[in-house]
Amino acid sequence: MSEHRIRVGPATDTQRYLATEHTVWFGEVPASSAEEQLLGLPTDQRFAADLDGSDPATYAGIYGVFPLTLSVPGPHGRPRQVPCAGLTWVGVHPDHRRQGVLTAMLRHHFEQVHEEADSHVSALHASEPAIYGRHGYGLASHELSVSLGRGSTLVAPHLEEAAGMLTTRLATVSDPDVPKRMREIHLGSAELGAVVGAEGYYDRVCQMLPEQLRDKEPWRVLFARRDGSDVGFAMFRRTHKWERARPSGELAVWALVGDPAARLALLRRLVDFDLIGTVKVNGVGAEDPLLLWVGGPRAASDVATYDSLWVRLVDLPAALQDRTWSAPCDVVVEVEDTSAPWNAGSWRIRADRTGAAVVEPTTAEADVRLPVAALGGAYLGGGNLVALQRAGLVAERRAGAVAELWHAMRSDVAPTAAVEF
Repeated sequence: MSEHRIRVGPATDTQRYLATEHTVWFGEVPASSAEEQLLGLPTDQRFAADLDGSDPATYAGIYGVFPLTLSVPGPHGRPRQVPCAGLTWVGVHPDHRRQGVLTAMLRHHFEQVHEEADSHVSALHASEPAIYGRHGYGLASHELSVSLGRGSTLVAPHLEEAAGMLTTRLATVSDPDVPKRMREIHLGSAELGAVVGAEGYYDRVCQMLPEQLRDKEPWRVLFARRDGSDVGFAMFRRTHKWERARPSGELAVWALVGDPAARLALLRRLVDFDLIGTVKVNGVGAEDPLLLWVGGPRAASDVATYDSLWVRLVDLPAALQDRTWSAPCDVVVEVEDTSAPWNAGSWRIRADRTGAAVVEPTTAEADVRLPVAALGGAYLGGGNLVALQRAGLVAERRAGAVAELWHAMRSDVAPTAAVEF
């Protein structure tokens, strides 16, 4: 089926949109209202693909966009927050797979982002990673899931004074002020690679539908405070488990947010809850201090590594000029981009000692040839271009050019994991 027969635009039928989502993800259908199920996803950011003769009860495909900010490399080693289109709710109806629906929806998404000009990048968490690399998304950060035993010792001698000045207090996500407090903390302490949602996103995170509560504890939030102000939070829930009449429950942490001292104080509370045997902390960055505090990976009960944020440069020159560069460079790159053809071609990237860069089209001979996904993966300073060259995924035409570009893009510390959206 040719793509021109696929029409992509605003999803005007909420029930049809949800019916498609339920068909694609085949989970339990909530009894709650449509708007409750779609909480946090703006009405004007819900899109659908349609075909002549398709089932009128469902769309051929759907997607949504969460308005986010993304923390990219900034001046003096501090992150800078830029607008980012958070691609989510992506699904193709089983009857319309392999007919170009996803390609049409992603092209529509890139065109929307490019035309609106507020965001220059798109990002997502990939349910099936191989799919999105083909459409220009590069793996920009990794995340760890770290399991700790109850009572784990956390050693950080030079943070003791700062952590000792903090108090922690428990709240439930149903408390009316919790979403706003979480967002303000997240916004104020966002590390490189972090994404922060709009207010509605945190309302969604704190939402508790009946189906999500069945036989489960409500999500709780542990806040860290310094001098009467919120400086960190941990969102978690506990599950009862008993082995040979002994308590061995699991405490699962959805997010641990704040500066290192706040996270240390929060984590010490989390590993000291009664009736708990294992504390599983999700969304831990690849170079997060947590593993250093416990004494390394083998000191934890279990460590699993996953891909975290995939980044796509939609407006290549503007996106590259939005971030701060770590070293001077003058490199001509030939970019392959079939999904956003306005990015394809040769670009001269010149970064100076101040960290500013100018990115302009050029007819000069290219020093490096690479897919746009490679630049997306390196955008946050964590996707090693030299490693991609060694793997045969990036081509070098001038000796040393890939290393020159990578040294200018890399960050001192790897980008952290991004919360789910």
